[in-house]
Amino acid sequence: MTIANTITLAVVTFIAIIAIWEVFRMRRQRPARHARPKWRGQHAKPRLSPDTTVKPNLATSQLETVMSAKFETRRLMSRSEATVFYAVERALRQLNVKGRVMAQVSMGEILRSPDPNAYSAINSKRVDILVISTDGLPLAAVEYQGEAHYQGSAYARDAVKKAALQRAGVAYVEITPQHDDQDIQRDLARVLKARIATPSTEPV
Repeated sequence: MTIANTITLAVVTFIAIIAIWEVFRMRRQRPARHARPKWRGQHAKPRLSPDTTVKPNLATSQLETVMSAKFETRRLMSRSEATVFYAVERALRQLNVKGRVMAQVSMGEILRSPDPNAYSAINSKRVDILVISTDGLPLAAVEYQGEAHYQGSAYARDAVKKAALQRAGVAYVEITPQHDDQDIQRDLARVLKARIATPSTEPV
């Protein structure tokens, strides 16, 4: 028996044990049945057959789905975005900025708002590249705008992201295919200079 078959058998056995335990637990928690009425002329309500169908919990259901599905890797960034990503890393080294560069970061993880509608508007959006400080605060968002970027509602989506980031004090930098390493370094130096010099006001 191969290792893969052994793992699959173990997972199936684990799921079966959980299902049996759920049946046992549900039967123990079932309230006691009332006795049938003993007087004549009154028919007792027909008893329903016990429901033995066990609905698996969400995690178990997800595990079954994942185990029976096929997965493959996909790019975190396009090749053009990756080129900009590494250019931003080089720029930080040249500028001697003690920060880190991250890719495809959810805005809901780096911004918050007391307005639930405003937060909902940005929660599922992502920034292409994010520069963070050594204590984890976002410093600058770098968006790569390709040749055919502004199609459909892309311009409006970017406007929402830009407005939210700027209102939170996060610098916003747009990079196009015409930018080279020197352009990226210059733009980052311009927006990061004031941001790094300002003490963090993030609550502990």
